[in-house]
Amino acid sequence: MNNVVATSSATPGTFRFLHAADLHIDSPLRGLSRYAGAPVDRLRNATRRALENLVDLALAEQVHFVLLAGDLYDRDWPDFHTGLFFRAQMVRLGRAHIPVFFVQGNHDAQGTITRELVLPDNVTRFSSRSAETVRLPALGVAIHGQSFPQREVPEDLVPHYPDALPGQFNIGLLHTSLTGASGHDTYAPTDIPTLKTKGYDYWALGHVHTRAVVCESPRVVFPGNLQGRHANETGPKGCELVTVAGGQMETRFVPLDVVRWHQLSVPLDGIDNLAQASQAITAALAQATLGAGDRLHALRIHLTGRTALHTTEAGQPGTLEAAVHAAAQDVAGAELWIEQVQLQLSSPVDRAALAQGDDAVAELLRLVDELAADPAALAAWSAQACGDVLHKLPAEAKGEGHWADPATLKALLMDAEATLLARLGSAA
Repeated sequence: MNNVVATSSATPGTFRFLHAADLHIDSPLRGLSRYAGAPVDRLRNATRRALENLVDLALAEQVHFVLLAGDLYDRDWPDFHTGLFFRAQMVRLGRAHIPVFFVQGNHDAQGTITRELVLPDNVTRFSSRSAETVRLPALGVAIHGQSFPQREVPEDLVPHYPDALPGQFNIGLLHTSLTGASGHDTYAPTDIPTLKTKGYDYWALGHVHTRAVVCESPRVVFPGNLQGRHANETGPKGCELVTVAGGQMETRFVPLDVVRWHQLSVPLDGIDNLAQASQAITAALAQATLGAGDRLHALRIHLTGRTALHTTEAGQPGTLEAAVHAAAQDVAGAELWIEQVQLQLSSPVDRAALAQGDDAVAELLRLVDELAADPAALAAWSAQACGDVLHKLPAEAKGEGHWADPATLKALLMDAEATLLARLGSAA
């Protein structure tokens, strides 16, 4: 989608640039070994391929410069391969005479990356000691920025940025959490009124991994990260392509991700057989990946609703997960990988009516209700019923102690109830 807004500069030039952030090159993807058939190499190389896509776009669009708003790397390099890969991509841009300007963020702060490579001449890293300005006279552009000196930057950096240069298109390059964002730690916090005091035309922000146009005048943008890295970083990921001409600024988001993550909820209410469920799942998968190109789609599926398949799953655990994997195989024109299947199903059976009876089933349900209402009794049941099993589980499978959480124990109890009811039903 294109956006066109007027710029405040008196006589801006005509130019194009890319704004990207949060590349997190070689970000470690932990736990993939737990997933049978996971495309491990493609997932681990996704951040590199996304950067190659960014460079390809810059070359194809013949942009005049590229802005990178921090967190180029995820952490200190274990060796020089990460830095050499980034450098090689910058060399590609240098051979096309495209300069690159970047600030360091909390993940790749000056004091975090201990190894160092000499960058190509076309790459400018803004100082971490103080804010500075780089002018591009041929374009009428002034870029202002400051890198993080260390990971923790609790103060607002913006008041120390230079004021806008008259007659120039002024860009602020900043890694910041602004006033805070869900799922992101607070770094270099600031706000829109403070940004506006500088008089810039465009603020190229980084740190928040979800794309957001925070303000239109001036235009303040988080492009999001270049490549989603897990199931909580869903949807298209990419960069901003900005064109300035004749006193107007046109912007377009360009997706560059090579692996796209999805969280997809599929309601199964009223669906009572596996064939119907498979059709519903296949249709949902096809719709979610429609028109998303030849990239790999990684999906976390949530099956929800009141359905007789709740009993089917209780009697034969794994049935619905297998149905999801089978449905993914039936989606034409897209490459899918099912990262995880989560079930939030309930039985259509009137449980309250069953609990009013005088048979063994009613007694079982009443016992479950008593345990569920008493956290101490629930914990005691867990220790007796599951203690030996939990003791043998590896640390990573225990979920950092979440097995002791009352909500988790209650879910285990309800699963046990469902399984027992299913087996009683099949035996009747």
